[in-house]
Amino acid sequence: MESYPIIESHGLIGDLQTAALIADDGTLDWFCAPRFDSPSIFAGLLDHKRGGYFRIAPDGAENVRKEQLYLPGTPILITRFLTSDGVGEVVDFMPVAGDTATDRHRLVRLVNVVRGTIRFRIDCQPRFNYGRDRHDIEMYADGAVFRSPTLSMTVHRVRHADQPPDEVEIERDGDGVRAFATLREGATGGVLLETGSGEPPRLIGPEEIRAMYAQTRDYWRAWLSGSCYRGRWREAVERSALTLKLLTYAPTGALIAAPTAGLPEQIGGTRNWDYRYAWIRDGSASVYVLLGLGFTEEARRYLLWLNDRICEAADRATPLHHMYRVDGSTALDEELLDHLEGYRRSRPVRIGNAAADQLQLDIYGEALSAIHFADSYGLRSSYQAWLNTVKSIDWLCEHWDRPDEGIWETRGGRQDFTFGRVMSWVAVDRAIRLAQRYGVPGEIDRWSTERGRIYHQIMNRGYHPARRAFVQHYDSDVLDAALLMMPSVGFIAPDDPMWQSTLRAMDDELVSDSLVYRYNPTASPDGLPGDEGTFSMCTFWYVEALARSGRLNDALITFEKMLTYSTHLGLFAEEIGPTGEQVGNFPQAFSHLGLIKAAMTLDHLMDAAPGPCRAPLGTLVERDSPRP
Repeated sequence: MESYPIIESHGLIGDLQTAALIADDGTLDWFCAPRFDSPSIFAGLLDHKRGGYFRIAPDGAENVRKEQLYLPGTPILITRFLTSDGVGEVVDFMPVAGDTATDRHRLVRLVNVVRGTIRFRIDCQPRFNYGRDRHDIEMYADGAVFRSPTLSMTVHRVRHADQPPDEVEIERDGDGVRAFATLREGATGGVLLETGSGEPPRLIGPEEIRAMYAQTRDYWRAWLSGSCYRGRWREAVERSALTLKLLTYAPTGALIAAPTAGLPEQIGGTRNWDYRYAWIRDGSASVYVLLGLGFTEEARRYLLWLNDRICEAADRATPLHHMYRVDGSTALDEELLDHLEGYRRSRPVRIGNAAADQLQLDIYGEALSAIHFADSYGLRSSYQAWLNTVKSIDWLCEHWDRPDEGIWETRGGRQDFTFGRVMSWVAVDRAIRLAQRYGVPGEIDRWSTERGRIYHQIMNRGYHPARRAFVQHYDSDVLDAALLMMPSVGFIAPDDPMWQSTLRAMDDELVSDSLVYRYNPTASPDGLPGDEGTFSMCTFWYVEALARSGRLNDALITFEKMLTYSTHLGLFAEEIGPTGEQVGNFPQAFSHLGLIKAAMTLDHLMDAAPGPCRAPLGTLVERDSPRP
């Protein structure tokens, strides 16, 4: 187990079609190609013996101090090694792949020595298709070619003009390649990994590699310069924005939940899911953040992807799927990789996701809320998109009163989840607003009737008088952190006594020193063994709920405490474990969406507050008329 680096020791790099994780010891131990959801080439994070890895680090040095940082304004990762012989760096980045899907992806690993002389060791041990496929190796003077039944990968040598060629040794090592390079102060070497070409390796010269570096750096800094956010916590907000962009599949605009699969919610536990897919819920939440930061084009691209999914469901007269592959397909059959031991022996390792077939009614609310919010920023739906939306709302009006699996994708059977009803109300409400705003077709009278029915049902059955709180599902007394969103979506006023008592109940039961649990799995069996950590996105929802409810100081300290749980690079996994460690898939889009939204809400309310401890009880949701 000691062979596994902790989850939070990793940095993320990517090219907008796939991504890689690199630990602070110089080990690349997660990389899938050609897409986020493709089989892995390196999966040492899930099995350090069978998964494959690609490590660059000082050879034989003792008492090495390791530091890691991002080049400011970019996802270019710098891993520093401070040794008694000198100081060296490994600089990792992926040149942007563009908007056209391709099998060819490049991952650059540069090695610099800034002081002294250091002998580096390079170990490249790929294991294709999650370690299930055998591969052949072709050795050359300047690298190697790995060929599996489904994918080829070439490792090219990178040489600085001042580096003598005879100081590099390359040799085969079992199913991989090993190399040694002695670099003196000012020298640069390294490798370029390229998938999909199958071409023999070549020596990459300094001009070519400098051009790749400059283009990558300039692309990301130019993109980030488009942010209009000038508020508090700007560094954390911008790093989260960069992370969300890295998790976006550029050819379609889809946002994946996380770039990893199988990382456990509890070390040694079985809650190990594959999150390399696009959830309607996550992507729709990104529209608020993207537009709030000024990234209109990214929001537009996602909305086009979303409208395609709504159109498909409308044509079939079936409910929306709540998750898809990045290309919009729904082939997500769950499979167990029994030959992998899992991160720190957390079995089983799953790829695919059986929850894809669940009914989750809340996604209609997230989708319609995003469409309505985007409209207020001038991103109006097309005629055909609106007709498909009408069909979806008509379907929802017929089926909202059905049990479903809920936002948390439990595997304990369907229930009448309160949050699903709340978001069904949101979906119908936003559709009514849009229809009234533009006079476009829609059965507004029928929709209004159903909106009222949903509202009264929630108030009569979703609120538990003895608990004095809205509860997870009808006929239960279990609290659910998803209901923290009730004020932010406009369902209930944040100063309503029923909401205030609900928030106090959550304070007492779901909050642990500012961190928030989704629900109590002991009180509400979810069909899964084991426990889990606190959910980071729930903590950020809690921050918003506190701020909107007039508890601005509580919101501030909760938010500041939460920032202390981020990694050294400002990243968040899905959850925080019992001793403050990051657990679950990493980094998690929803966590970073929550961070940005909470920061924007807090910043707005602090500016609007008449005093240091007071804030208006208004809600920062949507405008009722289009933005000029």
